[in-house]
Amino acid sequence: MRALPELSVVMSVYNGAHSLRATLDSVLLQEGIDLEFIVVNDGSIDSTRDILADYASRDRRMNVLSQENQGLTRALIAGCAQANGKYIARQDCGDISLPGRLARQRDTLDANPAAVLVSCGTRFVGPSDEELYAVAQSGKELEEGLRQLTVEKVRGPSHHGSTMFRRSTYDQAGGYRAAFHVAQDLDLWMRLSELGQCLATADVLYQAQLAPGSISASRRHEQIQATHCILACAAARRAGQSEAEILNRWESELPGLFARAAKRDTAGEHAQFYYFVARILRQTQPDRSRHYYWKSIRSRSLYAPAWAGLVQSLISR
Repeated sequence: MRALPELSVVMSVYNGAHSLRATLDSVLLQEGIDLEFIVVNDGSIDSTRDILADYASRDRRMNVLSQENQGLTRALIAGCAQANGKYIARQDCGDISLPGRLARQRDTLDANPAAVLVSCGTRFVGPSDEELYAVAQSGKELEEGLRQLTVEKVRGPSHHGSTMFRRSTYDQAGGYRAAFHVAQDLDLWMRLSELGQCLATADVLYQAQLAPGSISASRRHEQIQATHCILACAAARRAGQSEAEILNRWESELPGLFARAAKRDTAGEHAQFYYFVARILRQTQPDRSRHYYWKSIRSRSLYAPAWAGLVQSLISR
C-alpha cells in the first residue's frame, strides 16, 4: 500500500484537451517532491477524458475524478475533498508549473510552521505563448493586500494556480464555498489569512496563459459583485459578527447575475481581450501586436480602439 503523499495537486478541466498534456507534464515532471495529482474532469465533451485516462494508465500518481459540468468551484471542492497530502497546490489547465515550483513551495511551508499559504510569481503569456508580463510580490505585500477590505485595495496572490496551502488549514477555514462561482480563490485566501501567515516569493515559478472566454475575461461584473460580498463577509468575521445574512443575500442575488451572464456580449469581450493583448505586445512584438489588433477587429468589426491601435502601429513601422 502506497504511503500518503506530501502534496496533493488539484486541478479542474473543462474541454481543455488542446493544452492538457503540457499542463499535466509540467506537474508530473516536478522533481524532489512526492505528489498525487487530482484532476476533476468537469463534464468535458472533447478528448479530455481520453487524455486523462491515458496518463492515469501510465502514472499511478494520477487520480481522475469525473462529474457533470458544475463549474470550477464545485470541481475544486470535490478535488480537495479527495486530497491526501499534507499540502494542497492549485493548478489550472492551460498553465504551466515551472521546474522546481512545488518543491520550493513545500520547503517554504516546512520552514515556516506559522504559515498557512505560500504563493510565487506568475508569468502571463498570450494565446500563442507570447510573453506579456509578470506579477510578483513579497510576503509583506501579500499580507497587506489581504488585510484590505475595499475592492480598490484588496490584493491576493499573483494567480490562483500559484498557491500552495496546508490541508489542515483549508479544512479549518471551511474550504472553497459553493456560493462563490467566481472569486472563490479570494474568498478562500481571505479566510486562510485570518488563520495564519501568508507568504509570497518573488520567484516566477508559474506560467498562466491568458485566453478569451476565461472567467476573468468574461465574468468581470460577477467577479466585482462577488468581491464586494467576500469583503463584507471578511469585515463581519473580523468584527466578531456573523456573515450568514451577507451570504444569504448574496445567494438570493445569484439568479439575476446568472441571467445577466447568459446575455453577455461574447463578441465584444473577445474584441476587448485581443485589443488588450495587442496593446501589451505593441512595443516588444509589433508584428504580433498587429495580428491581435486584427483578431480584435474580426471579433467586433466596429471596435474603434482596435482600429486606432492598428493604424498607429502601421504608421510607426
